[in-house]
Amino acid sequence: MKNLILLLLILISTSVFSQKSDYKVSSYLTPGTKAPNTHYIGEAWLNSIIHDDQELGYAITKATFKANSTLDWHKHGSAQVLIIVDGEAYYQERGTQPVILKKGDIIKCEKDTEHWHSSTKTSDVTYLALYGEEQPTTWTEVVTQEYYDSVAEKLTNH
Repeated sequence: MKNLILLLLILISTSVFSQKSDYKVSSYLTPGTKAPNTHYIGEAWLNSIIHDDQELGYAITKATFKANSTLDWHKHGSAQVLIIVDGEAYYQERGTQPVILKKGDIIKCEKDTEHWHSSTKTSDVTYLALYGEEQPTTWTEVVTQEYYDSVAEKLTNH
């Protein structure tokens, strides 16, 4: 009986002193929704963390690509920053050699720079993308499975 009374007192005091919040709290850990198979090969999940915030002037999206998945070549009307939070990615800007990005890596792609990024052949990747929302993404060229495979081969044997 003493334990029951103690438990009730704890529950009552917890509810009396619990926070009531008017804050909007979200989490980048939420998987998001499966992206439609447009402008990429494979499987991707998107979580729009910050979107249409006029005061901030930029968006943050979490993307998770399953292994062997890639975006097509594209460019943005603003600079884009990718923060790799888990896994490994391939990244390439037009006219440069592709690289592997790993958990903890951060890369900035300048405004109107054509590029593509993806998971690696054997690893999923999750990244946070920070970018301006003034202009939509411009998709420029398909990254074919053959091209992706050649990049994977090159970076694996490098």
